[in-house]
Amino acid sequence: MRNDLVLAETRGPIARLTLNDPARANVLSNAMMTALRAALADAAADDAVRVVVLGAAGRIFCAGHDLGELRASDEAAAHAALFGLCAALMLGIRACRAPVIARVQGAAAAAGCQLVAACDLAVAAEGAKFAVSGVDLGLFCSTPGVALGRAVGPKAAAEMLMTGRFIDAARAAELGLINRSVPADALDAAIEETANLIAAKPPEAIALGKRVFARQIEAPLD
Repeated sequence: MRNDLVLAETRGPIARLTLNDPARANVLSNAMMTALRAALADAAADDAVRVVVLGAAGRIFCAGHDLGELRASDEAAAHAALFGLCAALMLGIRACRAPVIARVQGAAAAAGCQLVAACDLAVAAEGAKFAVSGVDLGLFCSTPGVALGRAVGPKAAAEMLMTGRFIDAARAAELGLINRSVPADALDAAIEETANLIAAKPPEAIALGKRVFARQIEAPLD
């Protein structure tokens, strides 16, 4: 356990990180993002870790940013620092040499949806749902739209961003936001199977492949 907000456990080649603020819907507060970023860095630095599974405690995977924290200051510098931390966290997932699998058991909204989109793979329970719903509050989920647009494509992302509508796990799988949805009681088994399949592969090939894939997917064809 690194921090009460993020529980960390490593068994064999798999590190499991768990957002642990269920009473507050696992919001991405400054403290939560700092703790998660540090836990990811620790996992990446452990040569024995070949896969990271990112899950959450309670009914909700992540409700996005802590709006109370955002409203606590009118200073642009404070907001910039918070969103800078969020960007560093999301880029840290991409930079982690081990693939990161999101284990989604409930709603993932706004930056919580961004967190899912930023992971290399994602498996969700059938009852999970996803939205970038800042527009409902007169905001626009600009930063979640970055990872979302890359995961599902511009038309699907624009619809989610402009309507704020929740989509279910089946639709999320159709769009490519997650790899698949499974019954809730089969979620851990599905995650375990995928994590073990990846962990059984040569770690150098997986680490190199993750870097190469991330670079080429956004590069011109030539």
